[in-house]
Amino acid sequence: MTEMPFTGRLILRPTRRDVLGGLAAGAAAFALRPVAAAAAGAATAADGPLHRPIPSSGVLLPAVGLGTWITFNVGRDAQAIAGCTEVMRAFFEAGGRVIDSSPMYGSSQMVVGQGLAALDARDRVFSAEKVWTSSGEDGPEQIEETREFWGVKRFNLMQVHNLLAWQDHLETLFAMKAEGRLGHVGITTSEGRRHDSFEQVMATQPLDSVQVTYNPLDREVEARILPLAADHGQAVIVNRPFRQGALTRRLAGVPLPGWSRELEVSSWAQALLKFILAHPAVTCVIPATTRVDHVRENLAAASGPLPDRALRERIAADVEAAV
Repeated sequence: MTEMPFTGRLILRPTRRDVLGGLAAGAAAFALRPVAAAAAGAATAADGPLHRPIPSSGVLLPAVGLGTWITFNVGRDAQAIAGCTEVMRAFFEAGGRVIDSSPMYGSSQMVVGQGLAALDARDRVFSAEKVWTSSGEDGPEQIEETREFWGVKRFNLMQVHNLLAWQDHLETLFAMKAEGRLGHVGITTSEGRRHDSFEQVMATQPLDSVQVTYNPLDREVEARILPLAADHGQAVIVNRPFRQGALTRRLAGVPLPGWSRELEVSSWAQALLKFILAHPAVTCVIPATTRVDHVRENLAAASGPLPDRALRERIAADVEAAV
């Protein structure tokens, strides 16, 4: 449900030795559920949790994933790490698969890796990571360190975080993909930043995926980025669907409008997620949370009806009026 606000507390990344010492090997089989049909103009996930394909590969992804920014940055606190593992357990049990992290996110990578080991779930996850260093020469080393944090053989998706040194990093990532050491290549941005540069990279590079901010109040991407992704066959991963929890906190005391019954939602969080997922260009949305009940609530938004265009506009208007 809610994404935690930034507390201002900085946590140092653990060393590689710290992480490797706490990880255990494991693997488990995972089968994708059938993709749900989407009716033109009024998408629905009535046949089961919604899945959408990465256009370049056809790989099906559950439409709701799990972000780790701030929420998994808990350092070496054993109790907090155990709590994150329980969130991951509930996430996988509810059909989730996509987990997204970054070197920017403090100890989040370590915590994800420990959770995957504890749950024997390395073969169940669709691992979405980022490279985030101003030096192209340092990119391969950072990627390898990140892989060791997670304990996976290779990443399903590696993204250039906020376009930092994107030319050098994309050269590295495309080479890794060609060698079979990486599944997909993408770029990310957040909070509406660098959209002009982002569009240029989208239009000129053979990307598999892009990651952007999108919600009923942040709709700039509807004008150019989402159509551009559709035109170029690029998957779209949506970050900050709740504006890092600000939206759900502001909406907490606001009664759900009548359209909530039509959408079969029980919370504003689910309504926000369904608004996002109803856009046909969106592949997956990655809300972050520290609570088991919220991760289950979030994944439930991938089932049942999605709003058509007219209802999406009503949702956006109601959210804007409420906050």
